[in-house]
Amino acid sequence: MIKKAIAVIVGSALLSTFSVFAEPAKSDKQAKDVTEFRQAILTLVKSNVGVLGAMNKGAIPFDAQTMQTNAIRIEQLSLMLEDYFATDTTGFDVETAALDKIWENQADFKNKISALTAAASNLNKVAKAGDTSQFKPAIGQVFKSCKGCHDNYKED
Repeated sequence: MIKKAIAVIVGSALLSTFSVFAEPAKSDKQAKDVTEFRQAILTLVKSNVGVLGAMNKGAIPFDAQTMQTNAIRIEQLSLMLEDYFATDTTGFDVETAALDKIWENQADFKNKISALTAAASNLNKVAKAGDTSQFKPAIGQVFKSCKGCHDNYKED
């Protein structure tokens, strides 16, 4: 049992080490497909973040269950982003707002995705705990992490 756990940990460490380096798309089709997948994931992130923004602005009441659900979704989607942005589409004719800087600064970009993952995880914990005084700050952290990528890596 311990040997299996060690093997999983070592394997995960090796995978995370290699995932910092982007691999170029091998064809126009692959570049187009991965771009479409990224855009689909980001559309889902946006749909889940939008409800949280409405709560933070007071447009709709805070709802801990919705916060938990959306936080879990955002966390899972952020993990998918890391995978799909590992394919470098620089130099391909794809319609995207993603800047080439993503693949020039892959480690920083990955850190920003990790910040989104952590913020979503924290929001889930805050919502579970039901501490209403922490709802706004936790949602704010999710937005701050989104802004970190948008400011540096998304075309205006």
